[in-house]
Amino acid sequence: MIRRSFLAICLMAAGIGPAAADQLSLNAISNYLNGLKTAQGSFTQINDDGSLSTGRLYISRPGKMRFEYDPPEQALVIAEANAVFIIDKKSNQPPETYPLRRTPLSLILARNINLARASMVTNHTFDGTATIVTARDPENPEYGNIQMSFTENPVQLRQWIVNDANGGTTTVILGEFETGMNLASSLFSADRAVTQRDR
Repeated sequence: MIRRSFLAICLMAAGIGPAAADQLSLNAISNYLNGLKTAQGSFTQINDDGSLSTGRLYISRPGKMRFEYDPPEQALVIAEANAVFIIDKKSNQPPETYPLRRTPLSLILARNINLARASMVTNHTFDGTATIVTARDPENPEYGNIQMSFTENPVQLRQWIVNDANGGTTTVILGEFETGMNLASSLFSADRAVTQRDR
């Protein structure tokens, strides 16, 4: 279940926003993502089996992300220190750990995002409402890809879909989303989360 939740996270998709007049350029989207230092908000996740999960998401770029799932889910997922930790709040077992670079989330959390980089973007379209960008690590395409949806005025990430290396797909739709706040570093500490779990 925990592993499925992680794969679902990797497939998050952006929500539907107000109609946008024009397709956003890759440079405009890269600038937006590079300027997104901190963010928090609710999310709805469509898992690979069609089930739904909800929770709260925290981002601190570069390199840090936290997914807190609402009950009855018992998973907590933290990205920090170039790794992704999946913590089962009900288990005494150590967290499952994966290299961040092996997940498509690394494309959002990178220090410097350049979607115009050769072979990074495999699709760049506009559906009349949102600009949709499918990207992958050009040096490791086997790690999967991420499909991100953006609206404009102002530019906002609304949803992402992660297609992982195992063929799974997870969609994450962002709800109310705030940016630019101060977030405690402890939010992104897997060691602290495990210590609190074990008390």
